[in-house]
Amino acid sequence: MAVGQERGAGGCGLSIGYAAMLEQFHPTEAIELAVHAESRGFSGVMAADHFQPWVPAQGQSAFVWNVLAALGERTRGDIGPGVTAPTFRWHPAMVAQASATLAAMYPGRHWLGIGSGEALNEHVVAPYWPEAPERINRMFEAVELIKKLFHASVAGRDVKHAGTYYKLESTRLWTMPEVAPEVLIATAGPVTAKRAGRVADGLITVGAPLEKIAGLFQRFDEGARESGRDPATLPKVLQLHLSWAQTDQEAMANALTQWPNGGMRFPKADIRSPFDFEQMARLVRPEDFAGRLMVSADPEVHRAEIQRFADLGFDRIYLHNVGRNQREWIDVFGRDVLPGLVR
Repeated sequence: MAVGQERGAGGCGLSIGYAAMLEQFHPTEAIELAVHAESRGFSGVMAADHFQPWVPAQGQSAFVWNVLAALGERTRGDIGPGVTAPTFRWHPAMVAQASATLAAMYPGRHWLGIGSGEALNEHVVAPYWPEAPERINRMFEAVELIKKLFHASVAGRDVKHAGTYYKLESTRLWTMPEVAPEVLIATAGPVTAKRAGRVADGLITVGAPLEKIAGLFQRFDEGARESGRDPATLPKVLQLHLSWAQTDQEAMANALTQWPNGGMRFPKADIRSPFDFEQMARLVRPEDFAGRLMVSADPEVHRAEIQRFADLGFDRIYLHNVGRNQREWIDVFGRDVLPGLVR
């Protein structure tokens, strides 16, 4: 099945979407780029939810929900945050309300991507930044609360919640679509993947070695089966960073200046400031991107790399070219890469 065809039941097709990196582009420009991408064959938009950019050189960090609403007006494909953390900046009930409103405005188009968060974005309001196990537990309780609100609100009844981290008085979402948005959980570890499989409507991850992702798929599928669901019906979603330019040298320069975080081979969830990342970026070398971010001027090299992930079983892949050369990249990939991708 060629990219661009409608996804059938169980996500049997493949769609290639545009990753709108709000850390890099003014929201008006990001929206225009997404519109341009759709005109060149990209399907859907994953928009970044950041309070700060990774490094100061990226230079932006717009409010994702405003941008998603504008994307709903300007585009026709699916739209969602990749990903939001309903844990510190947000109470889960507010994320549920934002998501439900968007889904009511643009029926069948919105999905809700959930993650456990990073200090870069969440610590701006948090008095204490916990270790990873607590962050993950907070995320899963938030998902529980959000899904309870969705299900009760669709049925027209109130719900309440009293958990370890969150409380909710008896209430409902008064603006609600007929069908609740799908909740996709972002994960990069096997334990979290299995827990996600038990409760999520799908999985989100980022580019990584295929054997690692295959392991995530296996654990996610195990969790889905434990919950009595067929994992083949649950979408698997990828955000894939890459660097394309007219020359290999320019592509590498873009990676080093615009996306050095892609070459940092260590956990980044505890780093709090773009200026700290900027200092760490001084240590990033071209070889650090190997196996983490494809850097090439050859569209065919990128097509083959994307196809490897499609063959692994991803249903939706959102592409992010790390350079500022967005329109040129969109045109080249729309012409030379997307038509050659199959499922």
